[in-house]
Amino acid sequence: MQTNLPQALLLTPEGREADRILRSCVHCGFCNATCPTYQLLGDELDGPRGRIYQIKNVLEGGRAGAETQLHLDRCLSCQACETTCPSGVEYHKLLNIGRAVVDSRVARPPSRRWLRWLLGAVLPRRRLFTPLLRAGQLFRPLLPAGLKNKVPRREKSGPLPQTRHRQKIILAGGCVQAGLAPGINIAAARVLDRLGIETLQVREESCCGALNYHLDSQDRGIALARRNIDAWWPYIENHGATAIASSASGCGAFIKQYAELLAHEPDYADKARRVSALCKDISEIVSAAPRLQALRAKTGTKVAFHSPCTLQHGQKITGLVEGLLQQLGFQLTAVRDSHLCCGSAGTYSILQADLSARLRADKVAALTAEQPDLIATANIGCLMHLRTSTDTTVRHWIEVVAEGMV
Repeated sequence: MQTNLPQALLLTPEGREADRILRSCVHCGFCNATCPTYQLLGDELDGPRGRIYQIKNVLEGGRAGAETQLHLDRCLSCQACETTCPSGVEYHKLLNIGRAVVDSRVARPPSRRWLRWLLGAVLPRRRLFTPLLRAGQLFRPLLPAGLKNKVPRREKSGPLPQTRHRQKIILAGGCVQAGLAPGINIAAARVLDRLGIETLQVREESCCGALNYHLDSQDRGIALARRNIDAWWPYIENHGATAIASSASGCGAFIKQYAELLAHEPDYADKARRVSALCKDISEIVSAAPRLQALRAKTGTKVAFHSPCTLQHGQKITGLVEGLLQQLGFQLTAVRDSHLCCGSAGTYSILQADLSARLRADKVAALTAEQPDLIATANIGCLMHLRTSTDTTVRHWIEVVAEGMV
C-alpha cells in the first residue's frame, strides 16, 4: 500500500511505525473473513481492511469525524485478522495509533466521556474496585432484577500454599480478577506448588495497564506498566523470580508488549524487555514443568474450552491448554468457529453492548452444542461475560485442574 503521510508525522516514532505497517498491507481482504464485526455487520468499514483505509486517510490529513471514531470503536482488538493476514500486518499497533489521533480530534458526547472515565478510574484500581464490588454483593438481594444480574455472587477462596521451593515465579494479581474470582490465583498457586514451583505475591504491583491503554488513556496505561516494572524488579534481581506468570490472558498479552511500549524510554527500555521476556501465561509454566505427571486427575469431565483472543491471537498460544486438559484426563468437545471473539474484549461488553451480546450468543451456542459438563476459559473477562448467558458452569481452566488433582 502506498502512503503519503506528512513529513512532520514521519519524524515521530508513531508516524514511522504507522507508515511501516500501512506499507505492509496488500489490501487482499483475507482479514475480513475472520473479523467478528465484519461477520456481524457486513460493512467494509467495520472490517480490518476498511479500518486501515480510514486510519490511513486520517493520518494523511483527511477528515476525522464521529463516524470514523465509531468504526474504530467497534473493533474488538481481538487480533484475529493478524492471525489470518498473509502479509503479517500488525493491525493492532496501527489501530492504537489511529485511535489516539482520531480521539484527539473528535470529542465524544459528555455521557460517553464520563462512562469511559469512570471505567478507567475504577476498574484498574483493585483497592477501589473490590470494596465497591463487595458492597454491591452485600446488597445484591435487595437490587432490582436487571441490576442484580450485573452483580456477580461473591466467590470463596482458600489459603495460598506456604511450601518453599527452589524455583520461584511472580504470580501477577491483576485488577478486577482479585475481587471477582480470587479463587483463580489460589488454584494457580496450588497447581504450581504441586509442580514444585513457589509463587511470589507482589503487593506493590498494579493493573497491567491494558484497560486504560485501550480507553483513550495510553499515557496512563504506560504509567501503570512502569509501576509494575518497578514493583517486580526487586523480585527479579534479588529474590530469584524466573518468570512472571499471568492467569489472565489479557494481562499476559499486554505485559508481553511492555518491551515495545517502553522501547523509547532510556530508563525503562532494558527492564521492559526483560519483563516482557519473563512474562508467561500460566499454561506455559504448567506445560513446561518437569513434574507434570503429578497433576494427573481422575476425571472424565466433558469440557468445552473457549480460547480467549488474547491467548490465541494476542500471545499466539494455540492448543496448549487443550492439550494439557486432555493429557490430564478431561474430555474436550469440538467448538465451531473457535477463532472468533466472545464479545467481552475488556470494556467492549459495556461500551458496545449490543454487538457484544450478539457475539456472546453465538459463542455460547458453539460452546454448548455438544452439551459439556462445563465451559473452561483462560481470561477473567471472557469468564464473567460468558457466565451471564448460560446455565452451564464456566470456570477458569486452572481451577478445573486444581479441583481435579488427586
